[in-house]
Amino acid sequence: MADLPITETHDCGCDGHAVSEPELDATQIPHEIRHAAILGALQGIGPGGSMILVAPHDPLPLLAQVDSAWPGAFAREYVQEGPDAWKIRFTRQA
Repeated sequence: MADLPITETHDCGCDGHAVSEPELDATQIPHEIRHAAILGALQGIGPGGSMILVAPHDPLPLLAQVDSAWPGAFAREYVQEGPDAWKIRFTRQA
């Protein structure tokens, strides 16, 4: 996954309009594809952009996977730590 570029632009037809900070609720994604969906969302974040991930538990295996795929590419900050959900802000470093 490290060889896939993280791009600043996209082609979704929205004319570049973005939500100020998107939130991805991983609790709504089937477990079988959860990590792939999250990694895909992170790949779409441009330099300086961020997103908040909502997870049903502290996603330590996912965090290790992100660090392995893109060393140093994302700063993260826990916004909420349980008990029902963990929210982590991922910010793409410039």
